[in-house]
Amino acid sequence: MEEGIKLHIHNVSKIYHSDGNEVAAIDEIDLKIRNKEFATILGPSGCGKSTLLRIVAGLIKPTRGVVRLDGNVISGPGQDRGMVFQSYTLFPWLTVKENIQFGLEISGMPKVKQEEIAQEFVEKVGLEGFERTYPKGLSGGMKQRVAIARALANNPAILLLDEPFGALDAQTRALMQELLTQVWEELHKTILFVTHDVEEAIFLSDRVFIMTARPGKIKAEIDITLERPRSYELKSTEAFLNLKKQALTLIREEAIKATQRKG
Repeated sequence: MEEGIKLHIHNVSKIYHSDGNEVAAIDEIDLKIRNKEFATILGPSGCGKSTLLRIVAGLIKPTRGVVRLDGNVISGPGQDRGMVFQSYTLFPWLTVKENIQFGLEISGMPKVKQEEIAQEFVEKVGLEGFERTYPKGLSGGMKQRVAIARALANNPAILLLDEPFGALDAQTRALMQELLTQVWEELHKTILFVTHDVEEAIFLSDRVFIMTARPGKIKAEIDITLERPRSYELKSTEAFLNLKKQALTLIREEAIKATQRKG
């Protein structure tokens, strides 16, 4: 593995078969994600962003190509990857703290250590006082805080997030973006994030990879050199707006191409 590279997605393609037809979801994607980097995959709807992330998670196998994490080929799910989905995936019969402890318990960690780590992440995501609350008593944003805390508590080599804030209202989404960037700045975990929200991608990331319309390829890479730590006020600065315009132009080109192909 090249020095400083945490994840290498090497010439990965995925073809689905349906009713005798082949549908190419992604085509020859080659990406190198650096250690402790916050990288985001951005692209139009249906471009294969989530397919790519699920291949990295080991949930589906690529048709061609290989993915390596710390030099090791990914062939299935593993504890070295934490995954957070858009839909709420908490266990309804477990409390906030029990949900966060779940993976630690499965790994056989002593109970006292489990509780210590779970409480640490309860505090990191701002859920003090809700340790004994069940998911039905939480808002959408709070549920995603638990999901992120649960994934991070297992100390994965990389955190994968598949549009985790997509179901939230605009105000809650903005707050969750600030929370995630604060947690990242504290822990410096390698993160691969998928979104269709341009503003979100720029605010969170070190680098943004723009995908083409299906079959998804990497169209462009944008370095986000905005200073950290970041706060909501950053979104109104000229530097931020210029990056947003650049990304929107690239996305719009792909949306137009997709519309023309359908026509």
